[in-house]
Amino acid sequence: MDLTGIHHLTAINADAGRTNRFYTDTLGLRRVKKTVNQDDTSAYHLFFADGAGSPGTDLTFFDWPVAAERRGTRSISRTGLRVAEDSFDYWAGRLRDRGVTAGDIATLDGRATLDFEDPEGQRLRLTADAGGDSHPWEKSPVPAEHQIRGLGPITISVPDLAPTKAMLTHVMNMRERRDYPSPDGAGRVHVFEMGAGGPSAELHVAVQPGLPVARQGAGAVHHVAFRTPDVASIHAWTRRLQEFRVPSSGEVERYYFRSLYFREPGGNLFEIATDGPGFAVDESFETMGEGLSLPPFLEDRRASIEAGLTPID
Repeated sequence: MDLTGIHHLTAINADAGRTNRFYTDTLGLRRVKKTVNQDDTSAYHLFFADGAGSPGTDLTFFDWPVAAERRGTRSISRTGLRVAEDSFDYWAGRLRDRGVTAGDIATLDGRATLDFEDPEGQRLRLTADAGGDSHPWEKSPVPAEHQIRGLGPITISVPDLAPTKAMLTHVMNMRERRDYPSPDGAGRVHVFEMGAGGPSAELHVAVQPGLPVARQGAGAVHHVAFRTPDVASIHAWTRRLQEFRVPSSGEVERYYFRSLYFREPGGNLFEIATDGPGFAVDESFETMGEGLSLPPFLEDRRASIEAGLTPID
C-alpha cells in the first residue's frame, strides 16, 4: 500500500485578491475552484492548478486576516513547483520583470532550482522536472512549454529526524533515499519518496534543531496532502493509522476528494486525499473556478456566505 505522490498543499493568505492575481497572472496557474473553507465559511478557499486541475498540481489557500508567520522549525517550510528543465531563464526574467525578488538559478539535490517568495512571504522553489505528463492551461499568460507542471518536492522542517522518519517509513511506507546540506545553512535535508519517485513524489525533511518553533500566519503552509487513488484505498489508510494508534480526524468528505488528517511527530499537519472525483464534479470543466462553488451541504446558506466574502474576480 503506497502513497503515489503529493496531492495538494494548502497555505494561508491574508489578501485573497492579491493572492488570486499573483498565482493566475504572475505564475500563470489556472484557478480551478473558488469556494470557501468548509470549516470556516467566512474564508475563501482558492485552488490553483494546471489546466486540467490534476491531482498533484493544486496549490490552495485559506483566506484569513492574520499576522505574518514566524518562521522556524516544526513547519512546512518550502513549496516546490515543477517546471521544464529549460524554463529557468524564462522564469528568472518573468519574476524580475514583475518585481518579484528571486535568488539565483542554482543546482540543489542534483536539479536546477530557483527560489522566490509570493507577496505574503510564502517560500516557493521552482524545480526542474525531467518528465511526466503536462496539462497546460490555454488561457495562461505563460507559454505552454514553460507553465508550472505541478507540486514537488515539498520541504518540512523538524527538530529531530528519528520520530518523523519512523512515521514516514513505518506508517506511511515512504523510502529514504539520500540527504544533502540545507541551502539555508541550517542542518541537512533527508529525501523520502513515494510511489514511482521523482520530484512530484518526494518529501524533503530538513533537520533543524537550532531554529525556534514556527508560528503559523499569512505566508505559512497549513498542511500538505498526499495522493491515494480512491475511496477503497483511503479506507485502508484509515485502518492503518488505527493499527499504529496514530490519532486522526477520521475520513472527511470534502466533495472534490475524500480526506484523512493527522500530524507527524514533528508537529506538521498531513492529509491523505483521494484523486477523485475532482473539481468538475459540480461545474463544467471549461468554466470551473470562475464562480463561487459550494458543496451541497452548504448550498442552502449561499446568500449569507456570499454576503460575508469580499468579491474577487
